[in-house]
Amino acid sequence: MTADIVVARRGAVADIGMHRPQRRNALTAEMYEAMAQALAQAEADEDVRVILFHGTPEAFTAGNDLEDFLRRPPADESAPVFRFLRTVSGARKPLVAAVNGPAVGLGTTLLLHCDLVYAGEDAKFSMPFVKLGLVPEFASSYLLPLIAGYQRAAELLLLGEPFDAQAALAAGIVTRVVPSGRTLESAQEAAAKLAALPAQSVVLTKQLMKAAHRAAIERQMSDEGRHFREQLAGPDAQRALSAFLAKRV
Repeated sequence: MTADIVVARRGAVADIGMHRPQRRNALTAEMYEAMAQALAQAEADEDVRVILFHGTPEAFTAGNDLEDFLRRPPADESAPVFRFLRTVSGARKPLVAAVNGPAVGLGTTLLLHCDLVYAGEDAKFSMPFVKLGLVPEFASSYLLPLIAGYQRAAELLLLGEPFDAQAALAAGIVTRVVPSGRTLESAQEAAAKLAALPAQSVVLTKQLMKAAHRAAIERQMSDEGRHFREQLAGPDAQRALSAFLAKRV
């Protein structure tokens, strides 16, 4: 387990925290692997009823660590990032998220698979896949039009521009916007309420709500993953990612 992922237990709630503040919690292959393992363990533990994702007070996650991503691109479905995506999308237990600061790329698309999402007023979201010569991932090209409507989803995914917490609320990406200093506390309170409910009723209700879309989500994730890997190896993505890294330096 990498030190950049912190796992903790609070009663029947398992916390999975991204803790790499020096890089705004940018995600490496090791972090994806650690989160997939932590989530799988929480799913298998009968004493855990709810899983809570969070970052640090300054950032949820800046998305993929591009240097790591270019050095070790995901070659196939066995790559840690894709294992994490499948583990999250197949989770039986409720997933809660607390979002402060930037939530870039997967930092936003992860939320589409969560059941309750609490965003601080300082939260900033973006899905800049097209700008980077890539395509959306995590079934976001299916889920976002489903929850936000096609036109709003097209604006967010095609233009890839940042948007604030109120826009995320209007798009159905977050459950509630709260004061930035109370984001994690609000998510923890909601997770505790879920954990106090009859566990089987919670699991079955989530299952029933998601059943109609499960096959479509799995198919979309597979199609997106194939196109993502192809685009990542192509000239447009290589130029865009290299330019982004050069600008940052």
